[in-house]
Amino acid sequence: MAIAFSRRRLLQTSAFAALAPVLGAAPVFSQSTSSDKEWRHGLSLFGDVKYPAGFARFDYVNPEAPKGGVVRQIAIGTFDNFNIAVSGVKGNIAGAVGLIYETLTTASLDEVSTEYGLLAESVSHPADFSSVTYRLRAQAKWHDGKPVTPEDVIFSLEAFKKHHPQYSAYYRHVTKAEKQGERDVKFTFDAPGNRELPQIVGQLLVLPKHWWEGTNAAGVKRDISTTTQEPPLGSAAYKIKEFVAGRSIVVERVKDYWGRDLNVNVGRNNFDELRYEYFRDGTVALEAFKGDQVDWRTENSAKNWATAYDFPAVAEKRVMLEEFDNRSSGIMQGFAMNIRRDKFKDPRVRRALNYAFDFEEMNKQIFFGQYFRISSYFYGTKLASSGLPEGKELEILETVRADVPPEVFTKPYTNPVGGNAESVRENLREALKLLKEAGYEVRERRLVNAKTGAPFELELLGEDPSFERVMLFFKPSLERLGINVSVRTIDPTQYENRLRSWDFDIVVSSWPESLSPGNEQREYWGSQAADMTGSKNVVGIKNPAIDKLIDRVVFTRDRDDLVAATKALDRVLLWNHFVVPQWSYPKVRTARWDRFSRPSKMPEYGQSGFPAIWWFDAERAAKIGKRS
Repeated sequence: MAIAFSRRRLLQTSAFAALAPVLGAAPVFSQSTSSDKEWRHGLSLFGDVKYPAGFARFDYVNPEAPKGGVVRQIAIGTFDNFNIAVSGVKGNIAGAVGLIYETLTTASLDEVSTEYGLLAESVSHPADFSSVTYRLRAQAKWHDGKPVTPEDVIFSLEAFKKHHPQYSAYYRHVTKAEKQGERDVKFTFDAPGNRELPQIVGQLLVLPKHWWEGTNAAGVKRDISTTTQEPPLGSAAYKIKEFVAGRSIVVERVKDYWGRDLNVNVGRNNFDELRYEYFRDGTVALEAFKGDQVDWRTENSAKNWATAYDFPAVAEKRVMLEEFDNRSSGIMQGFAMNIRRDKFKDPRVRRALNYAFDFEEMNKQIFFGQYFRISSYFYGTKLASSGLPEGKELEILETVRADVPPEVFTKPYTNPVGGNAESVRENLREALKLLKEAGYEVRERRLVNAKTGAPFELELLGEDPSFERVMLFFKPSLERLGINVSVRTIDPTQYENRLRSWDFDIVVSSWPESLSPGNEQREYWGSQAADMTGSKNVVGIKNPAIDKLIDRVVFTRDRDDLVAATKALDRVLLWNHFVVPQWSYPKVRTARWDRFSRPSKMPEYGQSGFPAIWWFDAERAAKIGKRS
């Protein structure tokens, strides 16, 4: 997954990662009995949970990890908002704000799609998955000492559904939330059979109702529907200590945190302070790291990884370079075409643009040969389709045969391959052939609509200056087809506004995928999300066959059915040519000043696990010298 990861896991390992859900097959729960309901302490989408009721800690943490120290990290962009409920449509959210809140359950990093109680001590649901009930821990408290209540949970669900477009779609199948007893909250779903909904509800960020309905220091009533720069009240291991709007934010560990001794928190949350420095430019951020202004860096640039880490501190082993395997997720990343616009409605046009993209030469020239071409919407996982459909996958595809490209059944999907002059010429000839079939022709070296004479023009839009080189590499190939191409990089706020209004031709977008896809596929590719402001359906897909396949993924009966349904969906998405697939790398590249230590046994699905399960190592820090 990139990106994909469980939403909770991302919050635990990085305050600035995208929030992506854990989704998929039928949950199976560990069990303990009650007089009237069957309550469970953990949920798994694949089988029984690893850790029994009353377990002491997760195996991958160091229970003796010292508490203390400060870690300084990088954030790109800016922020002007602490209200996470409106972060999908208003303001630039301060990523660290996610660290002050908690969810009903929390993920295990050494199991796939498995969660244990955090704010909730137990969970119960009927056999038909038509509802779920969570029981809050009696000791759960906000930082002001007041208890976390069912009213807070209900308020949070309603706030996200009303004000946050992505979560509105994510939780739209929850039709009602109601208090039952002193600490129980029951969620009722719109239909039975959606087996992942109990776990999705467990991922709800819980906000303090009494704080949001109160007044600030100036006596002004707070409003959950608007942005705010007032640090909110939270319940988690950290709270906001200080910030400089748009430039930096510091969260500090809460010394009397109510959940510090919970089994799911043992060996975690070890730093006294987490500091985030904001940079508008990645090059400046890299220089700040070299100058020891920040401690940790995740490197996304192949060029930087190959050339930018030859400074003395690396040679002296004061800066450590390390790659961590990404086993927890897959990803689709690509040039996403806005098919709301007429010029991209024909799939032959979209396929032609793929023929113009010489990934192999780009990989050699600017990526130092480090990347692999993406060939699936679930690239990097066992859910990726390959070869021709057969067995259960073919059976599923037969239900939509009349509404999907015929190649789905007859040809394995492949991307065009370049890398040499002969291949490039052949690819461009194929692209021109497709464009001609779609109604375009070249006149005076310009591609025009054969009927109207209107030139084919497109804009490659981005927000990251470092990505301009990729777009500029793509531009000449498109121009050889006669397309008039402009490349434009704008600031993050402008970029978000243009995306929200669907005002673009082509942008670079990515869709992280968990090992267990489900309801999030509706937001990625579903018809309802195509016109929903802030949704991840950037392309604008409205396709009944795809909607039907998404439902098959969501309502799978078992793991085998999920795999088959996901591969079928993958195959149909690929043959519609909605994106020009880009590239991926199976590891996470990191650089750090050697002031930290980690558990001897790292979690299989936690990637680096930084900073959640690391700690400040005073002895190491002393050896490399004081911070600048």
